[in-house]
Amino acid sequence: MTETRSPSWLSRTLQRLTADDQAIDAQELRAESASAGCEPVGSCRKGEVVTVTGRLKSVVYTPRETVPTLEAELFDGSGSVTLVWLGRRRIPGIEPGRTLTARGRFAAFDGKRVIYNPWYELGSC
Repeated sequence: MTETRSPSWLSRTLQRLTADDQAIDAQELRAESASAGCEPVGSCRKGEVVTVTGRLKSVVYTPRETVPTLEAELFDGSGSVTLVWLGRRRIPGIEPGRTLTARGRFAAFDGKRVIYNPWYELGSC
């Protein structure tokens, strides 16, 4: 019978010292998402109603001939999802670097993960 042990304090500290900033940031975001009780973006499936939390990497207004859209990329450490608000040009507080929790139906469009018109709650900066 094999016994699994959690990494020692020394090995965790050495791992953090040798890891790059992006890997550490992703690990911290995954931990925050798990502690908030949200699904990791990387394990969400098409058609599910999900609640995800993470940091906005980018926010882009896309003017279209029919309906303008505001698109924001949410990264939680396990993957990214594009949040799309149809008919919106700007939403106060939706800006890169903000922490956000979003809930909606997970979809895939043109090979990217999307949640259309999500319910959202802004976190602290």
